[in-house]
Amino acid sequence: MTWLVTGGAGYIGAHVVRALVGAGMRTVVVDDLSSGFAAFVPTKVPLVRSSILDGASLIETIRDYDVTGVIHVAGYKYAGVSVQRPLHTYEQNVTGTATILAAMADRGVDRIVFSSSAAVYGTPDIDLVTEDTPKAPASPYGESKLIGEWLLRDQAIAAGLRHTSLRYFNVVGSGDPTVFDTSPHNLFPLVFEALVAGRTPRINGDDYPTPDGTNVRDYIHVADLAVSHVAAARRLDAGDTIEPAYNLGSGTGVSVAEIMAAIAEATGIEFTPDVAPRRPGDPARIVAAGDLAARDIDWKMRHSLRQMVESAWAARTASSGL
Repeated sequence: MTWLVTGGAGYIGAHVVRALVGAGMRTVVVDDLSSGFAAFVPTKVPLVRSSILDGASLIETIRDYDVTGVIHVAGYKYAGVSVQRPLHTYEQNVTGTATILAAMADRGVDRIVFSSSAAVYGTPDIDLVTEDTPKAPASPYGESKLIGEWLLRDQAIAAGLRHTSLRYFNVVGSGDPTVFDTSPHNLFPLVFEALVAGRTPRINGDDYPTPDGTNVRDYIHVADLAVSHVAAARRLDAGDTIEPAYNLGSGTGVSVAEIMAAIAEATGIEFTPDVAPRRPGDPARIVAAGDLAARDIDWKMRHSLRQMVESAWAARTASSGL
């Protein structure tokens, strides 16, 4: 039995692959390396360089490696940019997911763990997001992830697919010094690159109705997230009951100002962030309850904010040659 990880050469996917390997589960990676790195894939894990849009290649990979389940992490993940590139976003995230499901059906593979997103909720005006919170995605990216969940639901009805979707919030940190977040849009890389370049990081708004005036968000460690992917895969392998979707959130959240202070301490670079005006539509607080995931798929916050920042900075400095 082998689990196929799409996007397994990316930041999140590579951590999922390591967690699977650590659990003794056979793994193969499919990644076109458009945003991932071959060096992120462990040497003993096969890497098939191919697009998730290539159905024939997916069928061949599933056949050649005796794949019995898929963890689908690949996709276009830039929510803000998706507004300018909606067709590309839908092609990668909707057509890509449909192509994977078709390849699975062709080879009789009936279990999948889907990398979804908090973006399916949009900007809910509530203190704590649960899986039942109404879905109101505010970008093509969020819409594409919600459609992905619908595709799984409908294929389950049509063909008995067993599935779950894991809705990530803000994924940070590193569980391996050779793997780091390379996104040009995520907070940690943006702040790190500003500091390395001698620029002052920026906060968007400090007058929100929060304890320190800055946005409160849910930040989770990537290695903690990876553990829950393994637990979900094992649950599907065992035929156990599983929810269609789980939030991976802290239940509390941290503020942007707290993150800036933690980054200054971890990097040893003292700075006072510049304060820019609020971004339109940015809510004061988005925090998720992870109770269902804690019950079923071994979800817990194993890392403190300091550990998240320190591990991310250590990986960034150790792997800066990529």
